[in-house]
Amino acid sequence: MTLSEKISYIRGLADGLELDNDKKEVKVLNAIIELLDDMSIAVETMEDLYDELAEHVDAIDEDLTTLEDDFYDDCDCCDCEDCDDDCDFCDCFDEDEAYYEVTCGKCNEQICVCEDVLLEGEIECPNCGELLEFDFSCLCDDECDCDCCSGDDDLMS
Repeated sequence: MTLSEKISYIRGLADGLELDNDKKEVKVLNAIIELLDDMSIAVETMEDLYDELAEHVDAIDEDLTTLEDDFYDDCDCCDCEDCDDDCDFCDCFDEDEAYYEVTCGKCNEQICVCEDVLLEGEIECPNCGELLEFDFSCLCDDECDCDCCSGDDDLMS
């Protein structure tokens, strides 16, 4: 039963009592019934507006999802999802620049970084916020006998 139907039922009960409309108590009762009727109309209007708003929000959400899919061009090489295997580091990367995969020591997430970022020496992991530091104090090859090499090819310190 809707609010309007309930108010109509109460109005019918009051009319069925055949009360004297000149009495103060009956005037108060009729005023309350009128107020309830007005409130039920207002609530039903708000419910209709809410339903319309919810439809608009759903449409905006779908549009936003489409835009995100188009803009981020999902790719494994840049921490995205559902990438095509023939991707060249996505459209979000400059194809003329070299990129390197780096694994975060804290969350084991692989991220791609450009050479400029590596040369800056550090970057914050976009997944967990861990500070990843890069040490290039020795750039010798694997056959180096210098004291600075530990035999580990990993760029992260």
